[in-house]
Amino acid sequence: MKNWFTTILLLVVHSSLFAQQDTTIGLKDYFKDYFPMGVAVSPASLEGFEGKFILKHFNSITPENVMKPGPIHPEENRYHWKDADNIVAFAQKNNLKVRGHALCWHQQTGDWFFKDSQGKLVSKQVLLGRLKDHITTVVSRYKGKIYAWDVVNEAIDDDPKNLLRNSLWYQICGEEFIVKAFEYAHAADPDALLFYNDYNTERPEKRERVYKLLKKLVDAKVPIHGVGLQAHWSIFEPTRQELEDAIKQFSSLGLKIQFTELDVSVYKWEKFDREKKPGETDTYTPDLEEKQVAQYKMFFETFIKYKSVITGITFWNVSDRYTWLDFYPVKGRKNYPLLFDQHYKPKRAYWEVVREAH
Repeated sequence: MKNWFTTILLLVVHSSLFAQQDTTIGLKDYFKDYFPMGVAVSPASLEGFEGKFILKHFNSITPENVMKPGPIHPEENRYHWKDADNIVAFAQKNNLKVRGHALCWHQQTGDWFFKDSQGKLVSKQVLLGRLKDHITTVVSRYKGKIYAWDVVNEAIDDDPKNLLRNSLWYQICGEEFIVKAFEYAHAADPDALLFYNDYNTERPEKRERVYKLLKKLVDAKVPIHGVGLQAHWSIFEPTRQELEDAIKQFSSLGLKIQFTELDVSVYKWEKFDREKKPGETDTYTPDLEEKQVAQYKMFFETFIKYKSVITGITFWNVSDRYTWLDFYPVKGRKNYPLLFDQHYKPKRAYWEVVREAH
């Protein structure tokens, strides 16, 4: 009985000391021997307390919105550089890596890309010319300052019957817009790492279609270096097997893996955008917390297991205080998806994650 009590006491003391020690360093420090730890940011999040918090815990940043085509290139002859410049300057000043996001996407892209002055769809030649100008201008501006780009974002269709999404890019250019986007980015900065980025890449059916596209690109010797698996996950998916299968299948092409938009919601994904209903609760219960801790633990066990092919982990937002899931798919509902709570305090999932790095 005495030995049992002594053992328990030592474990409690060790755990307490571990926790006290951990508060003095940040998430990035625990994973310095594994991969960069990144976070999606806005210009406002780099100011004051949150800016210091980011510097403590992360060594890579991704502009959440300001480098998407719409915000950075709102009109054909006008670029809006201020917000993107501020983020890159912050990174340069503080020796942070930057992932550029995203050069070509079907959303948050101005109509002017696709239409002429009469509102009619432009020709393939015109659209590819606009794409080349956009990518060349943006990538050249940040050459040597942005080490990796999400070149093409979410081109795979949600309908299993189709390979590519029936976007205006595809309607006008066919598959060629994907190839050209990578070629234009590579020409603008030959040293930058170029990624294809998409979601639900662990679901077996979509995984196969993403793989098919990537294999086409690799076999055609298109300058693509990696695949970004967005990792908008939940306590319900993916399973360990699904995650491992995705990592193994994509890395078999010789591509590096980055998890580019990690969050773990406590809710299943809902297909339809809606507002939180009156009386609908969104409490972070002990049961939900336990399931989230278990998922985060499994995810980081897997990341570490495959560290030879994983070159970055990026969380999509800093803390539960604000996340994009506050607005979509259910507006006004908290999803509690990150490692830090609404007061920037480490959650239980945080401590479980950093233990995996020991």
